[in-house]
Amino acid sequence: MKNILIISLLSFSFIACATKSHHEHREESATESAEQTSAPTKAHATLKAPAGSKLKGMIHFTEEDGKMKVETFVDGLKSGPHGFHIHETGDCSAKDFSSAGGHFNPTSGPHGSAHGEKRHAGDLGNLVANNKLKAYTTLEAEGITLRPGPNNIIGKAIVIHKDKDDLKSQPTGNSGGRIACGVIEAL
Repeated sequence: MKNILIISLLSFSFIACATKSHHEHREESATESAEQTSAPTKAHATLKAPAGSKLKGMIHFTEEDGKMKVETFVDGLKSGPHGFHIHETGDCSAKDFSSAGGHFNPTSGPHGSAHGEKRHAGDLGNLVANNKLKAYTTLEAEGITLRPGPNNIIGKAIVIHKDKDDLKSQPTGNSGGRIACGVIEAL
């Protein structure tokens, strides 16, 4: 009789633990699902330029299947390549846009190309304007997200620089002054 009682108690304990573990797993899955559902999949930034500049534009961000599509609609940009980065602070109030801080770099990596193994998450390479002073492009960015976490870009700044990013000089790619800035906002 004692053996039956002990076996019954052990069986009950295993079932209770398994039920609790299954319930906790369902709660974790529900929380993850709710976060993914509530996270935005689109964001945008309206560019601000220094006084007297004719530069204007909008940057759109769309996240689907773990990939970030970045679409640029920029007018009035001098023909040629310009450094294009996400910066750590969503503040474009300083005349030279220095209030946007440094490149967004949650992993403390070196500056590099948009698709390099070692790079700032905010390194997007160069935005190239055509001879009509327009940069209407689409690119795919890695290492950034609109979902909660350290690589989230909501509230960060997007910055266009005066010169070409050489994709190697530290810490900014020798891309010159900041000529446009916008704060990334969820849609």
